[in-house]
Amino acid sequence: MQLGLIGLGKMGGNMRERLRRAGHTVVGFDTNQEISDATDQADMVAQLTDSPRVVWVMVPAGKITDKVLEELATHLGEGDIVIDGGNSPYTDDARHAEHLGSKGIHFIDCGVSGGVWGLENGYALMCGGPEEAVETVMPIFEALKPEGDFGFVHAGDAGAGHFAKMVHNGIEYGLMQAYAEGWELLEKAGIVTHVPEVFESWREGTVIRSWLLDLMVRAMDADPHLAAIEGYAADSGEGRWTVNAAVDLGVPVPTISAALFARFVSQQEDSPTMKMVAAMRNQFGGHAVRAEEPSDVSVPVGDASPQDAGAATTAEVANPN
Repeated sequence: MQLGLIGLGKMGGNMRERLRRAGHTVVGFDTNQEISDATDQADMVAQLTDSPRVVWVMVPAGKITDKVLEELATHLGEGDIVIDGGNSPYTDDARHAEHLGSKGIHFIDCGVSGGVWGLENGYALMCGGPEEAVETVMPIFEALKPEGDFGFVHAGDAGAGHFAKMVHNGIEYGLMQAYAEGWELLEKAGIVTHVPEVFESWREGTVIRSWLLDLMVRAMDADPHLAAIEGYAADSGEGRWTVNAAVDLGVPVPTISAALFARFVSQQEDSPTMKMVAAMRNQFGGHAVRAEEPSDVSVPVGDASPQDAGAATTAEVANPN
């Protein structure tokens, strides 16, 4: 089967290779001409001789995706199919489907998971769109998905694929946070002297085994205490969208929300919120606070409650509790 593929970055480039290994013809276009098979979108579409023509888009969400789809609408026509495989917000999909549909072009949104491992292991695919269009491009989906019965779902109408992928990423936030908190607790406990080996032992026979756990072990093999890694974690946007959707739908997602907010905390060099928490604990209970360096400003200490009568009261000594 022929496929045009726009965006040949880490994901798109590997997807092109996996499809070619499966015997499909892929004409890739990227603004980096060194890796591109076409000079521009028009040239890419001109090289697609099958009918219907199928184009898969793997570019950043938002204005870039909008621009690419708007231009594609001028090159494609009745019966052709466009697949948005980027991390677009599901709220954009109805608009994209309507715009392309006005030209007779079918639109499929497809959430893609697999990262840099997808080339060898396959990609989990969650798509939304018309049944007929999905059936037409199933050879492409079959080539990209992992071998076996799982890894692909036609989740519903336009927007369903990206919504499913958004929730997938929200769950990922929560799982990663739970693993990371467990790791910190084990590291902190002096009684546990072989933390990497504990996680290694959990890879089989436990109810918390997973690919994420395997990746944790891999990271600790390279750096047992993660000493070379800064405690900073970016958020891709889909965690935010998941929480926003939960608010709109009235669905409680405390675990995902907490994991998202934990990432926000990690992105601050010094958390203003925790400054205030420390100040309030100092005021009501005489709990010591850790002064910033350099600083010659004394920290006022509140009246200690009876149970805190023996607590440290200087800014230089951190409260051990």
